[in-house]
Amino acid sequence: MTTSILHHETVTKPRTLERLITGQATSDGAGVKLTRVLTQPLQRRLDPFLMLDAFGTDNPQDYIGGFPDHPHRGFETVTYMIAGRMRHRDNAGHEGLLTNGSVQWMTAGRGVIHSELPEQEEGRLEGFQLWLNLPAKDKMRAPWYRDIGSAEIPELVTPEGVKVRVIAGASHGVAGAMQREVTEPLYLDLELPAGASFAQALPAGHNAFVYVYRGGLQIEATDVPVQRMAILRNDAGSDGVVLRAPAAARALLIAGKPLGEPIAQYGPFVMNTNEEIFEAVKDYQAGKF
Repeated sequence: MTTSILHHETVTKPRTLERLITGQATSDGAGVKLTRVLTQPLQRRLDPFLMLDAFGTDNPQDYIGGFPDHPHRGFETVTYMIAGRMRHRDNAGHEGLLTNGSVQWMTAGRGVIHSELPEQEEGRLEGFQLWLNLPAKDKMRAPWYRDIGSAEIPELVTPEGVKVRVIAGASHGVAGAMQREVTEPLYLDLELPAGASFAQALPAGHNAFVYVYRGGLQIEATDVPVQRMAILRNDAGSDGVVLRAPAAARALLIAGKPLGEPIAQYGPFVMNTNEEIFEAVKDYQAGKF
């Protein structure tokens, strides 16, 4: 659904670029090739976000194995498909199909075992998986998930022709498909025509980054090339970010309120202490997920 502008975002003191990050090529699941853009050493800096993986390939050998059954505890996964079909199943009896432009938002909570397997044997598979931390008080809540069809994601077009898909949070007065109280995530998929600028208000205390997946952008006077993540500086007094597209570009703009809590991670378990990690492993081995 596309809406016209409800109100204009005014940014008077835009954030500057702190640094550019090149993702690490890796594989996960049954050999799915991907780029880990937000890696473990960046978790404190980009709190409440724990990980961002980008995958995109036309070669079925790079994705056909998918992600067989694996556990999670203590955080949320947000999977966004740009192209392709992926089937989700979990041990709570949930099942869903991710297709072009759709999102799956899953709260692992106290524990879930799920699989994500491609429902195609050829063609392009492309998308992103973001890990969003849960506050300590919610880490052991009941698992939950929601499939958000492409048509359910609110869209808007700015006067400069920038198409904005509002997955979470709000942009230019348009509320996104998902809201989260504690971490207040903003998740935008932006499509900028050549020469366009896009302004987004951001609370000064929120951590924010941009990932360019088509073309290139400029933040202030700095170029952000394709397949780079730009970490935005938490400038005191800044009220947002302004992105410019010299040529047509697509990018994710992601921001959230830091939890400021300890992070203990062991693979697919993210808790606050090592004791809770040992407990998670024990519970998983005991079949308690």
